[in-house]
Amino acid sequence: MSTPLKILLVEPSLILRSGMSSVLRRLTGFDMQVVESAGAEPLDELLAAETPDILLIAPAVADEETLTRLRRHPLRVVALQNALLDARLMQCFDAAVSIYDTAEQIREKLQSLGRARENESPQELLSAREKEIIVGVVKGLTNKQIAEELFISTHTVITHRRNIAAKLQIHSPAGLTIYAIVNKLVELNDVKRTIHPMEEQ
Repeated sequence: MSTPLKILLVEPSLILRSGMSSVLRRLTGFDMQVVESAGAEPLDELLAAETPDILLIAPAVADEETLTRLRRHPLRVVALQNALLDARLMQCFDAAVSIYDTAEQIREKLQSLGRARENESPQELLSAREKEIIVGVVKGLTNKQIAEELFISTHTVITHRRNIAAKLQIHSPAGLTIYAIVNKLVELNDVKRTIHPMEEQ
């Protein structure tokens, strides 16, 4: 890559943060800039100030709602994993780097994310959770119903929907329906309720 990949490393543990930072800086054949944070500052302010390509963050620092909000920023969010994580929370991340990964495994994961950012389409910008939200909208579910189905708050669903609209520049359920069909997120029979809502009343 012509410009260095900028990585913001957010980890409250000094030992883990210093260790991971040291490993990242020693990776060969990989042009990157690493910025460290203990996570004391608000994440939104950090991201605005640093504008990283990759946010490598300890899952303990941010809950699902915070991670959802971070999707407004054009970056990849990677979990710095030092324990087993809830599968639902893992869906908020684009990838995970484990403290047990070798230097080679870490380099491959980060390089892969860096290449993906250069060539990504709007479809690739969406997280797994955002795709689930789109499917819920296409099926005609309300924000509350989507929240109940995915075991998240209604506020989180609304934040996801704002982020989806910003990423895709699609601002209507009809537009999302077309997008979901074209990108094979749903089958045609899944959207019947959305297309013909009067038939089922």
